[in-house]
Amino acid sequence: MGENHSFRSYHDEQPNQLRLLIMLHNIGATESSKALTIHQISEWTRMEAPELQAYLQKLITSGYAQSFRSEETDKYHLTIDGIRKVLSLYS
Repeated sequence: MGENHSFRSYHDEQPNQLRLLIMLHNIGATESSKALTIHQISEWTRMEAPELQAYLQKLITSGYAQSFRSEETDKYHLTIDGIRKVLSLYS
């Protein structure tokens, strides 16, 4: 049963990661010059910062997003692979 619960939790998280990926694409965070802070992304997605950071880290680990530090603030944007992933959903 424990494995079943883990499996379900993993899949419950995926829609939020996918939603975030699509949202970043739709709001134009597709290159470093258009990167957004956690606060800005939170305003668009209505997600709390800790939850958002966890999903962003998973997108970064998957190669779909990238972060960098600008003026002492972390900013995030999609990578080419992240853009391709979103576009593949529509084709």
